Amino acid sequence: MNKIKAKFKRLRPGAILPSYAHPGDAGMDFYSCVDVILKPGERTLILTGWSIEIPEGCVSLFWDKSGLAAKKGITVLAGVIEHTFRGEYGIVLYNTSNEPHEIKKGDKVAQLLIQPICTAEIEESEELSDSARGENGWGSTGLTKN
Repeated sequence: MNKIKAKFKRLRPGAILPSYAHPGDAGMDFYSCVDVILKPGERTLILTGWSIEIPEGCVSLFWDKSGLAAKKGITVLAGVIEHTFRGEYGIVLYNTSNEPHEIKKGDKVAQLLIQPICTAEIEESEELSDSARGENGWGSTGLTKN
């Protein structure tokens, strides 16, 4: 397991420091700093009260809390945060269900993964090499087993 140092700066009184639920977890839990009711089909920005400094060569990625997604239909949108960002981390949540969902200050709303990145040297080309898959995609390997 690789470890990096991440610095967290509290921006709002009462903001809960993100934490890992279990040793070795990939994602750390983030908590809401606001009370909001997320209506069906609505998206909103949830403020976390934290800015973070992560090393160059890493990226922060917000992902769903599986329980919120499975049980309540709450999912995360726009979760990529670059290592150069020093503003408040915010989480865009979207309610895919037909029921409103109440979020209170202190509720776990998403998990953050900090991952190493690989950047590409972009080169325009007239041709690409052949591969076993070729241009096949969008269900070409089968959606269900019969």
